Amino acid sequence: MNLRDRLRGLLVRLYARRVEGHLDHDQVPKHIGVIMDGNRRWAKAAGSTPAQGHQAGAAKIEEFLGWCTETDVEVVTLWLLSTDNFDRPPEELVPLLGIIEETVRSLAADGRWRVHHVGATDLLPDGLRSVLKEADAATAHVDGIVVNVAIGYGGRQEIADAVRSMLHEAAEQKQTLEEVAEAVDIDSIGRHLYTSAQPDPDLVIRTSGEQRLSGFMLWQTAHSEYYFCDVFWPAFRKVDFLRAMRDYAARHRRFGG
Repeated sequence: MNLRDRLRGLLVRLYARRVEGHLDHDQVPKHIGVIMDGNRRWAKAAGSTPAQGHQAGAAKIEEFLGWCTETDVEVVTLWLLSTDNFDRPPEELVPLLGIIEETVRSLAADGRWRVHHVGATDLLPDGLRSVLKEADAATAHVDGIVVNVAIGYGGRQEIADAVRSMLHEAAEQKQTLEEVAEAVDIDSIGRHLYTSAQPDPDLVIRTSGEQRLSGFMLWQTAHSEYYFCDVFWPAFRKVDFLRAMRDYAARHRRFGG
């Protein structure tokens, strides 16, 4: 590392410390959703393979969760694999699924997080489904950040699954179609979402410069704030995180207007 890089790194650390010192913990989002975008583009820029990019992105997760712990965040939803990602070629998808499986194991073994899967389990390989179930059971007692691992997740799919679950429940209770229609409201659908009983995201962060949701938590983000940054996910730094938190705290949130 040359002198210029060392000086740049020092300045970034000093700036991060300054931002952190002025952060109001009373204005911290309780639930953060993260669209972790840019692994492949980071790898291409570094002359690496897509698998190496995904591995670098996975390695960033525990560091990110550590920053969340320091700032009193309570729930984090990490979008690891969308329903659209299953269209990727096998030579990329298979290694990616393996990296995700190891990531879930690592999060569960850490002991600081309560791991919860959100997504369509029927789309996933048997091995990954087992790992997710084991992680959920092994961390159910943990009194730490709830980490939603969104794997095989799509916002439209979630809403469809919620409606399907609600209809199955009504059928088990022998309700008529008229009774079901009369009972449908926002709360009844919300109770059947993957994130049932959790607070909706206050803040959604998307990396890599893209400024769209791509179907992420369509129902839950109705009143969320968004923070878009240009940096690719594997290169996301604490200073980038703190900027997002500062930006969120500076906003005057209004609902219904």
